[in-house]
Amino acid sequence: MAKYKVGIISLGCDKNRIDTEIILAKLKHSYEITNNPKEAEIIIVNTCGFIESSKQESIDTILEMADFKTKYNCKVLVATGCLTQRYGKELMDIMPEIDILLGVNDYTNLIEHIDKFLVDKEKVIKCEYQNETINEGERIITTEGHSAYIRIAEGCNNFCTYCIIPKIRGKFRSRKIENIVKEAKSLCESGVKEIILVAQDTTKYGEDLYGEKSLVKLIRELSHIESLKWIRILYCYPEEITDEMIEEIATNEKVCNYLDIPIQHISNNILSKMARKTNKESILNVIDKMRRRIKDMTLRTSLIVGFPGETEEDFEELKDFVTEYKLDNLGVFTYSREEDTPAAKMDNQIDEKIKKKRQKEIMSIQKEVSKEIKKESIGKSYEVIIDKESEDYYIGRGRAMAPDIDGLVYINKTIKLELGTIVMVKIKEALEYDLIGVVEDELS
Repeated sequence: MAKYKVGIISLGCDKNRIDTEIILAKLKHSYEITNNPKEAEIIIVNTCGFIESSKQESIDTILEMADFKTKYNCKVLVATGCLTQRYGKELMDIMPEIDILLGVNDYTNLIEHIDKFLVDKEKVIKCEYQNETINEGERIITTEGHSAYIRIAEGCNNFCTYCIIPKIRGKFRSRKIENIVKEAKSLCESGVKEIILVAQDTTKYGEDLYGEKSLVKLIRELSHIESLKWIRILYCYPEEITDEMIEEIATNEKVCNYLDIPIQHISNNILSKMARKTNKESILNVIDKMRRRIKDMTLRTSLIVGFPGETEEDFEELKDFVTEYKLDNLGVFTYSREEDTPAAKMDNQIDEKIKKKRQKEIMSIQKEVSKEIKKESIGKSYEVIIDKESEDYYIGRGRAMAPDIDGLVYINKTIKLELGTIVMVKIKEALEYDLIGVVEDELS
């Protein structure tokens, strides 16, 4: 008997991607996996529900896939993830096209739910995800085969006033070091060379399990994996970056000299309203400290403009920071007024036109900063991992480039290269966000 074909669409962050990869591993034994939704008899949408734009994308995707019930082969439409956890039955009521609705990581009995629906057509709603659990286990990697994310913790205890994540994902809880190392070894045995550590706040890793910050200890354990070449760390809250962590990045050859530090703003007025656990002086101090100690340190951050009560003075302070501190990579979001968050109830909400104008101004400044930084790369040589191949170029990333969010390195095809190879590339040309170069030496 032929197996049903199942396809899955993953929306949102890299932590959602990991959930999707766990789901795929559970499904592969019972169904045939397809990347073409037109072929799929079972379609799963793993949703995001973080901000308004991501909610809308999730809703649009569910509705688009619902049309496949009449246009193509779809017999079962499943929605899971953050949006479904956040709205539950309410979402099913306004979108009756959904057949099975599961909350965050409520997919333990997914196959059972699907098989039952195929027989009796009885809809399923299950949003019972417990925030004491962490979903772990076998994954089918959906990134390039040589690069993979590893979630080291779930949930968040920060309760920033604009953020709904703690209510969706629950309290912060770390995975055991031995489980993470086991997963990393398995990934590396399958060809992975770059591990990207993610959590809502990676710098708090281990506090709940071991009574102290344990990210450095975890990194040292991972570094013993011989075939692992790069360790990249994302989402480090600046107030939690310790001297020990800075020293580890500076001295451990496997750790990329790269951090994502989501500061959100630089004005103490706004940082206080956001309930961030830091201030301008501390943020500047840790940036200066990292730049002094770590050679070629690359910093990425994310900012929010148009937060309630953001004055022109606050915004000018933010512009001055972006201009003066010249961070390598920067994303700017307009404040999204999310129900059930303290910020949604604040006075002095900012008009959308002003938010977008401020976003455009910051990005315009950063564009010039990025041009200036990229020009400094001309004539220098960097390790680059080869991700893709086009007709004219190999396309890769340096240690200063996280996948999907930062720039790329385009490499002239002077020699034959395999995907996943790490090579030394000399930069010949700089664009706004990307680099162009030639291979000097093949490393691995």
